[in-house]
Amino acid sequence: MGYLTLAGAIVSEILATTSMKYSDGFTRLWPSVGTTVGYLLAFALLAQTLKTLSVGTAYAIWAGTGTAVIAAIGIVFLGESASPLRILGVLLVIAGVVVLNMGGAH
Repeated sequence: MGYLTLAGAIVSEILATTSMKYSDGFTRLWPSVGTTVGYLLAFALLAQTLKTLSVGTAYAIWAGTGTAVIAAIGIVFLGESASPLRILGVLLVIAGVVVLNMGGAH
């Protein structure tokens, strides 16, 4: 159940961050509302996740997955650079999450 709520937290955070891009500095109502609701839901779900998963494991997966997916969204949908250095950075984030989880999820 912990990983299911963590997945919900990740999806909510990704949607909130994407909405923030479209909020134009919080000057557009609906993307701003989407950002606020998305982050509130993300943190609520993350808090529930921490009842069953260790904070290091949960946060590493949450932050690493969110970072990698947002970077991919930026590259694929928002025309951001897909330089080799940027791709290496995303791969290093993913590798960091894997290494942290090799210690065992508790």
